[in-house]
Amino acid sequence: MKGTPRNKLLEISMIERQHTFKETTLTYDKDVAINEAKRCLNCKSAPCRQGCPVGVNIPLFISKIADSNFDSAVQVVKATNALPAVCGRVCPQSEQCEKLCVRGKNGSAVAIGCLERFLGDYAIDNGIYCAAVGANTLKAGHGSVAIIGSGPASLTCACECIQNGYKVVVFEALHALGGVLIYGIPEFRLPKRLVDAEIKSLVSLGVKFEINTLIGRSISFSDLRKRFDAVFIGTGAGLPNFMDIEGENLNGVYSANEYLTRVNLMKAYLDESDTPIMRARNVLVIGGGNVAFDSARTAMRLGSKSVVLAYRRTKDEIPARVEEVEQAEIEGVIISILSIPVKLLSDDNGNVRGAILKKCKLSEMDVRGRRSFEIIENTDYEIECDLVIVAIGTNPNPIVKECFSDLVTDSVGRVLVDQNNITNLPGVYAGGDAVTGAATVISAMGAGRSAAKSIARQLNGKYIN
Repeated sequence: MKGTPRNKLLEISMIERQHTFKETTLTYDKDVAINEAKRCLNCKSAPCRQGCPVGVNIPLFISKIADSNFDSAVQVVKATNALPAVCGRVCPQSEQCEKLCVRGKNGSAVAIGCLERFLGDYAIDNGIYCAAVGANTLKAGHGSVAIIGSGPASLTCACECIQNGYKVVVFEALHALGGVLIYGIPEFRLPKRLVDAEIKSLVSLGVKFEINTLIGRSISFSDLRKRFDAVFIGTGAGLPNFMDIEGENLNGVYSANEYLTRVNLMKAYLDESDTPIMRARNVLVIGGGNVAFDSARTAMRLGSKSVVLAYRRTKDEIPARVEEVEQAEIEGVIISILSIPVKLLSDDNGNVRGAILKKCKLSEMDVRGRRSFEIIENTDYEIECDLVIVAIGTNPNPIVKECFSDLVTDSVGRVLVDQNNITNLPGVYAGGDAVTGAATVISAMGAGRSAAKSIARQLNGKYIN
């Protein structure tokens, strides 16, 4: 099988994706999944596992797919990953597990993400949930855990804790569960029915969910700590950053958070929706991460004739998933590299009508290992736009510092934790974007697992896996 090419996901037609929010790509069927799994070399060293933040036993689940043992393969994945249907779609596999795949050294890596997606969908379609809590674990596990937020870090922590026999209650401020999976990632990339199904799996294990409950307002943090033996903070990073340039307060300038939340959570793309969303002719998106590309692709589906994505570095430095960049270009998004907006222009009514941009050049590496950039003077150029979406990162909501006053955070409100996701407060843990700022779903899940291990040590329960 060494010479066989990688099996690609089929895609819906351009006509369909231009007018609907249907998922762009289609999951493998069983035959294709088996064929792709047989490309795996079953390396003894299994370098792919080193690239997985939650430590999924990748060679084992792939070998079981190759043997058509799908039920067993699902259990292998779910032993460490409670959200395979999600991760298979949104994780940056090309920079993690697939980057280390031996097959990829002299060809194309095994499509680990596609196979994980196949298993996640198979599990949902066949009602296969996370492993049930064993009798020994129920007997050993004692204590209760409160989890604030219902994003990927929180859901992972909840799954691990319930499987250890603890009582788990998840508190969500919004009316819908899933955190960034619900409000931040478009339907065409992550259908919400899949998120709902993954959460249903946790409910089947006994996890309790309370929506419309804002900790710090509905329930005080101090009361929560009195009621529960351990608390996990997974409140995410919902405060958008802006560029602080002239014109950012004009009508027609959105943060990506607001834009995507209106569309994803509140279904503003539907004609019958009560939530308004601006449908613009010419759109400028500022940024280069997944959120920026999600915003650009969403704007295309809302009928924009021109969508320009301005990124201050080159295409090689774009942090978004390779697949999403490729899909955006196929759909007509124009990527303007080495470009940065310096001013937004107004019409007579206070609406944005255009932007002034300057060209950039790369310089030395920064502290994070990325090339820094410099603005080149006297390179100004103007583009027309009646909608601007700013997608340059987020920080935790200030309510975290306000309501958890004794919790130690950094200057922008990120919760400070040690290597085991333990905060300065006894019995309080944190992980995900609340700690790192905007990051990947799978890294947040890794933090949720780490915190669950620490909680298990605190409560002296039996930790499985």
